[in-house]
Amino acid sequence: MADMGFRNVIASMDPLANSRKIPLLNATAIGESADTQDDHLIIPDHQFSSRACISSHDQYLEMYNRSIDDPSGFWSDIAASEFFWKQKWDQKVYSENLDVRRGEIKIEWFKGGITNICYNCLDRNIEAGLGQKVALYWEGNEPGFDSSLTYTHLLNKVCQLASFLKANGVRKGDAVVIYMPMLMELPIAMLACARIGAIHSVVFGGFSSESLAQRIIDCKPKIVITCNAVKRGSKVILLKDIVDVALTDSAQNGVSVATCLTYENESALKRESTKWKEGRDIWWQDAVSTYPTTCTVEWVDAEDPLFLLYTSGSTGKPKGVLHTTGGYMVYTATTFKYAFDYKPTDVYWCTADCGWITGHSYVTYGPLLNGASVVVFEGAPNYPDPGRCWDIVDKYTVTIFYTAPTLVRSLMREGNEHVTRYSRKSLRVLGSVGEPINPSAWRWFFDVVGESRCPISDTWWQTETGGFMITPLPGAWPQKPGSATFPFFGVQPILVDEKGNELKGECSGYLCLKSSWPSAFRTLYNDQERYETTYFKPFPGYYFTGDGCTRDKDGYYWLTGRVDDVINVSGHRIGTAEVESALVSHPQCAEAAVVGIEHEVKGQGIYAFVTLVDGVSYSEELRKSLILAVRNQIGAFAAPDKIHWAPGLPKTRSGKIMRRILRKIASKQLDEVGDTSTLADPDVVHHLISLADR
Repeated sequence: MADMGFRNVIASMDPLANSRKIPLLNATAIGESADTQDDHLIIPDHQFSSRACISSHDQYLEMYNRSIDDPSGFWSDIAASEFFWKQKWDQKVYSENLDVRRGEIKIEWFKGGITNICYNCLDRNIEAGLGQKVALYWEGNEPGFDSSLTYTHLLNKVCQLASFLKANGVRKGDAVVIYMPMLMELPIAMLACARIGAIHSVVFGGFSSESLAQRIIDCKPKIVITCNAVKRGSKVILLKDIVDVALTDSAQNGVSVATCLTYENESALKRESTKWKEGRDIWWQDAVSTYPTTCTVEWVDAEDPLFLLYTSGSTGKPKGVLHTTGGYMVYTATTFKYAFDYKPTDVYWCTADCGWITGHSYVTYGPLLNGASVVVFEGAPNYPDPGRCWDIVDKYTVTIFYTAPTLVRSLMREGNEHVTRYSRKSLRVLGSVGEPINPSAWRWFFDVVGESRCPISDTWWQTETGGFMITPLPGAWPQKPGSATFPFFGVQPILVDEKGNELKGECSGYLCLKSSWPSAFRTLYNDQERYETTYFKPFPGYYFTGDGCTRDKDGYYWLTGRVDDVINVSGHRIGTAEVESALVSHPQCAEAAVVGIEHEVKGQGIYAFVTLVDGVSYSEELRKSLILAVRNQIGAFAAPDKIHWAPGLPKTRSGKIMRRILRKIASKQLDEVGDTSTLADPDVVHHLISLADR
């Protein structure tokens, strides 16, 4: 059963709440008091709620209670009514063992059910009359370069590539590595693999040749699919050169790949300037277009593998997270539908790259399973200027916009004028993903970007979970800026102490999940022992997320970041996200990243990298003011020991801050900074090092 305190607090909410709105903080006041107002409720607009898929907390509670009390009935009803199955699953909808004390960890959903996720994304929607609806809008790096594909055209292109793969020896269960930028050919390649039962492993186009080689060696693909180059902003990245080095390295380690299918991205690099290996390399445009636009579907079991997605290899060997077909299909489609309040008329844009789980679940599979029109963007969100996102929103009349807090804070730093010069009237739902969003950024996103009318789906989930775990449902209940609010259907979040004791009511602890959900990852590829040791042995009987979390007096969940991002200062456990939020609340701080360093007295000290608002200069007075902001909001024990001025932070091109690098700089282990090739701007590291003693 779920936490009854949570059920009771939701049930006790004012039933008339949807008919009024609480006054909101003005965007110009961000940084003055916003981050001290965490418990202020943002009441959903009554008109929005009345039209929402989940229109009230009562409706949510009814569905949530059933999903916990009768998960088999709840999920089988959705699976049977909204998806195509060639054959229905076995009588048992799911089976699980999450307790290492009882034997091998095992999770299965819809076992025996025969289906195909590509068929459900494309053929099923075309059969339902959506053939001429735009499936993908593509926006190039340079403004004015764009194209689109209807569901029918997308299916044709998927079938051509699927036929090529089959003709080149790819069979059900074989792996295919995809190393591409955000061209339409990336989701096409994913769907083509799924259509023939091959396992795709998408590698983010920012990874180095060494990282790519690691993944090739581990999964031993039949084919690597890539692109000769990509422009991101004004920078050209030679992807094919990186692949060449990776294939040489993997061959030296006993894994040879016979075919490298290469897409010519002529806006970045002409084919005559592309390095080439005859007999291995094949131009996509020359070969794939010669194949038929039909390809027989390979029907697969619900528990057959769909894709591998490797987590970053910053420490040790990358972890190959394995997701299977049926449960993932049902869960991603359902979470997309309800968490974004999806309507058939919506135009949806997620800024994530398909090299990450967000691009799998909420650029490709979740939206297409719902028959949505999806914007795919190749470029950088601040190129050629910081208004690019809103130019794209207006161009395609985007209604649902889903992005990362890092991007929100980056755009917030540039000033409101880059937002307000665009209409944005089409927007109706906003979303946040990737890390906890600090309340001041949440309010700016809500007040400025969404004009105080668009609810924010602040989603918490992981590569391992496959889909949203804790998330607002737009219109269903009041929001608290910075809180992921309440669990999605079938999800039972549990907070435990260091000994694994379950905590009740208002508390802070380690976030675990009780029982499985359809899209849970099934194992780590070729490493079941690591799977069990990492996720299930820390707190037997539960899936351990690795995250810290607070549940407030009203039952709202607040993610505090990774447990390894908790600093123990003089016996006080301080979440780095909490300190970062306090720093960013300062009106002259645009962004902050906090790490722990060794301290001879306190055990650990707090080291803060701070990026200032444009035009603000570094000063001792400002340093003291920032420290005071943390003291005032959290306490003297949380005051940073060091403020490190940072013109920029080391980020991947998807916006993820590379804290590993920051820890090395803070600890003065400059010879151990490691690989910086995945960074959007590697020069940032040199700037940070040069400012270390200021």
